[in-house]
Amino acid sequence: MTIGGPGANSLYSCLVLYRPYSSADFAALYAIEEASFQPPFRFSRSYMRHLLGSPNTASWIAEQDTVMAGFAIVEWGEGNDGTIAYIQTLEVLPAVRGQGAGSELLSRLESSARSSGAHLIWLHVDAENASAIRLYERHGYVCEHREENYYPQGRPALIYAKTL
Repeated sequence: MTIGGPGANSLYSCLVLYRPYSSADFAALYAIEEASFQPPFRFSRSYMRHLLGSPNTASWIAEQDTVMAGFAIVEWGEGNDGTIAYIQTLEVLPAVRGQGAGSELLSRLESSARSSGAHLIWLHVDAENASAIRLYERHGYVCEHREENYYPQGRPALIYAKTL
């Protein structure tokens, strides 16, 4: 195993292990979902299992000291102009934020999307989530649109996209 920075083809980055999701990870992964989002903003267990089990998704885990610190899921499908990827979620525990885990997970999602043949990757982000918006913009995502009432309780989403 080698040490490397964000985007490196290494297993470790900033003392965090990055690896693909396995079904044994579900309980720890869903605990992060529960810590990150309150109902009605949280994915249900059944929807999360559906996403994680889909052949058209890639899911990455970030572990720090053998404890799951974050995860991310990208899904792809055929659009009018070829394969397009959508970032379903990228979540990092508050204690680990700002240390590069989100950037590395995002880089791995992009690599997985490219490997699936996607030429574009996009996402929704809460218009009030400034830290997530900064992350996406640092990685070259551009705000394409604002969708009012996208999230529960009438909260708007910004739609960001990036050509791969």
